Amino acid sequence: MEASVVAVDNQKQQQEKPHTDVLLFNRWSYDDVQIGDISVEDYITATANKHPTYTPHTAGRYQAKRFRKAQCPIVERLTNSLMMHGRNNGKKLMAVRIIKHAMEIIHLLTDLDSLVDQEKMQLV
Repeated sequence: MEASVVAVDNQKQQQEKPHTDVLLFNRWSYDDVQIGDISVEDYITATANKHPTYTPHTAGRYQAKRFRKAQCPIVERLTNSLMMHGRNNGKKLMAVRIIKHAMEIIHLLTDLDSLVDQEKMQLV
């Protein structure tokens, strides 16, 4: 009898939690991301309601039309910027792995959500 009550309580707690389906690298949530500067708010895509992605590898053609790169997730733009210079061209999986390891290091050192910390670092 008590086991069924505990199971029902656990199910209620899971239903009460606000849950977003999309987590970056299946680990970090987009819910806590806040952009403090309103002038760049339209150009940084990092919130839960603006194109969230699981991994920063969408293979989108964001340069085909003017201002479309504003719809590219900010983590993917960081990943693409790591692919500069000849020896790194086309190695997006390596760049994604570097971003993932960097976010895990930030999480271990600060015990904070590294996606939120990354936004703070980008705006400084």
